[in-house]
Amino acid sequence: MEILTSYGTILVLLAAGVGFFMAWGIGANDVANAMGTSVGSKALTIKQAIIIAMIFEFAGAYLAGGEVTSTIRKGIIDSSYFVNTPELLVFGMISALLAAATWLLVASALGWPVSTTHSIVGAIIGFAAIGVSPDAVVWGKVLGIVGSWIITPLISGVIAFIIFNSAQKLIFDHDDPVKQARRWVPLYMFLAGFVLSLVTIKKGLKHIGLHVENAEGFYYAIAIGLLVAIIGKIFVNRIQFDATTDKKTHYANVEKVFAILMVVTACAMAFAHGSNDVANAIGPLAAVVSIISNHGEIGSKAALVWWILPLGGIGIVLGLAIFGKKVIATIGQGITHLTPSRGFAAELAAATTVVIASGTGLPISTTQTLVGAVLGVGMARGIAAINLGVVRNIVISWVITLPIGAGLSIIFYWIMKAIFN
Repeated sequence: MEILTSYGTILVLLAAGVGFFMAWGIGANDVANAMGTSVGSKALTIKQAIIIAMIFEFAGAYLAGGEVTSTIRKGIIDSSYFVNTPELLVFGMISALLAAATWLLVASALGWPVSTTHSIVGAIIGFAAIGVSPDAVVWGKVLGIVGSWIITPLISGVIAFIIFNSAQKLIFDHDDPVKQARRWVPLYMFLAGFVLSLVTIKKGLKHIGLHVENAEGFYYAIAIGLLVAIIGKIFVNRIQFDATTDKKTHYANVEKVFAILMVVTACAMAFAHGSNDVANAIGPLAAVVSIISNHGEIGSKAALVWWILPLGGIGIVLGLAIFGKKVIATIGQGITHLTPSRGFAAELAAATTVVIASGTGLPISTTQTLVGAVLGVGMARGIAAINLGVVRNIVISWVITLPIGAGLSIIFYWIMKAIFN
């Protein structure tokens, strides 16, 4: 306890520094996933994608990142083991942030889209299991997270496969794709409005203290979806297409409509991502600040000090702007060739999976969800349409994320104990 009294300010500053580094890593890796499909399909240039992501990620993180955050992310460790030695939890959280951020830096440099959630989870498991006691880890939660590696990409892949195939059959396989687009695109606009408003209600509004019941949220989402569909129908009917041009030009015109849809889905996903995943950086930081300011008392929730959310938001934005291009290229161009309609199918599938996971309590990684969706779109065109070498590297990076995060965390934890003891 004397350690917290003597070195409290230094530990808070250290936690703030590594928390910012972690937020930077989330921006470089995770946010790049959300924008990859838009850039890969050429719906947005990389510069436009970065500007849009910077605005909506920061808005999501700052406006809906939460007044209160769980001190121990995902409930994977038992805080009762740290009641008499709260300084060990402080060391552990700082070590976990530094370990996860270091791994995200390496993965982003290699262009690997890894899970920021699993990076921080692996790091927290590492210091708790080896540094404190294996019993301090709630292993049932860990098994659920490992299971999500298979389940979430599979769900989003199947949904993306269905959405893409439906667009192919309803619009692109017809003699007059423009006429079919005018008929069916409002349906896709309804689905996008419905799913994305559900994501925002479930992932964003709860953080600003607006608790909407499931049934109520469902009705709001339907109303928003219908409104989007009506506005979409008016706009699509107003677009003038030259009927005398060849079929290839018609396809290009239909893709332009999907490109507009993609920009809307990318904005909403960036906002939802910012509101949800900023907690991977600010949760452990808030825990450190809370423990030190409460003289070693560990609560299950920590109120956020005013400077924590902006720190996370700015870190995410800078990470994306400075270091996000390689992961954007992997998602957008490395796995399979994307067009706006394919990219839209992938993004809508990823958003739908997030909604399903929120409703069922399934542990989820936005990265793995989106990669699974892009794979589903590729599979709809046959296995030859997928770059299996890139997929293999991505899967390997997922598998090694937990052990690498854990290993680095243990090393940093021992270093911190040695320095402060």
